[in-house]
Amino acid sequence: MNLHTLKPRPGSKHRVKRLGCGESSGHGKTSGKGHKGQKARSGGSIRLGFEGGQMPLIRRMPKRGFNNANFKTRFAVVNLDALNAFDSGATVDEQALLSAGVIRRPYDAVKILGSGELKKKLTIVANKASESAKAAIEKAGGSLTLK
Repeated sequence: MNLHTLKPRPGSKHRVKRLGCGESSGHGKTSGKGHKGQKARSGGSIRLGFEGGQMPLIRRMPKRGFNNANFKTRFAVVNLDALNAFDSGATVDEQALLSAGVIRRPYDAVKILGSGELKKKLTIVANKASESAKAAIEKAGGSLTLK
């Protein structure tokens, strides 16, 4: 096999349909688009579901279903290494996290995760905490209260 003997697999290449190349080609004059009308124009295509101005089926049908996303509890996720910003012996709750700039806006609940290392003894008040976070807080001599 040499570079000059390489060619594509048989059947993988199709010839290009040459449109508008004389009437005897079979694709001349209107180039396979029929006579006039919206579909013969360039850019002339109607959007999916369009019914000529009649109220489309999708809008005639009543809405159904329920979206639970509006009622989802949004957690402020705080890792242990972020809690090192507080002084030893401090009480850490959502207000303290907001004022320290650890979280940027009020959330529905606070969850403590065990990423990083806690080096200070803190009293933490949160809604949820991972098992590794609980163990690390107690190992540092602090306490965790779940609401």
